[in-house]
Amino acid sequence: MTIILTNDDGIDAPGIQALLQAVTSKTIIVAPQGQWSGCGHQVTAHSPIHLDRRSSVEYAVGGTPADCVRIALNHICPTPDFVLSGINAGGNLGVDVYISGTVAAVREAAMHGIPGVAISHWIKKPWEIDWEIATRWTSRVLADLLNREQKSGCFWNVNLPHLAPGSAEPEIVFCRPSTQPLPVVYRHEGEYFHYVGEYGKRDRALGSDVDVCFGGNIAVTEISL
Repeated sequence: MTIILTNDDGIDAPGIQALLQAVTSKTIIVAPQGQWSGCGHQVTAHSPIHLDRRSSVEYAVGGTPADCVRIALNHICPTPDFVLSGINAGGNLGVDVYISGTVAAVREAAMHGIPGVAISHWIKKPWEIDWEIATRWTSRVLADLLNREQKSGCFWNVNLPHLAPGSAEPEIVFCRPSTQPLPVVYRHEGEYFHYVGEYGKRDRALGSDVDVCFGGNIAVTEISL
């Protein structure tokens, strides 16, 4: 099995190294040179994209996560078994899938008939992510998802919870994605609006991925194109 790894936090982010540690198959990293968080499914079509080949299995792309997948599938590894994106530093729950560069990478893969999994880690401030724990949880999830029959035109979106040290292992819960909006709250200063919505205060419909993740378990949703 050959797997392409990417993200939207950049090729040097700790999350993609945690993801690499969670995967036992052959991997090729094709990830952005820098930070593209929140870029959605943006692609580069009117300017050149720089490719830095760091090794035979690691490429830094001067473009978006979707650009990374496009270049990977067309010029580096045309027939991977999976595309994995993450581990994102921050949740990508519910309607976040429209905003997230992490999720856009596997959506782009699904458009080309390649199954994929996006993995994100909710941050409960002021705590910091323990990447070793994130790797362990991701290994558990991938052991399940990579062995399931993949539906055409679908991909998986995974969100890891943020638990206090010493907490019990979270369960893996397959659930529906929330359709409720993010908190739309701004501070108004003259002609400027500053977004001050708090991610952790978003609505939590019972049984949705937001509810599952905020409740301390690993939320897994199947997303269709």
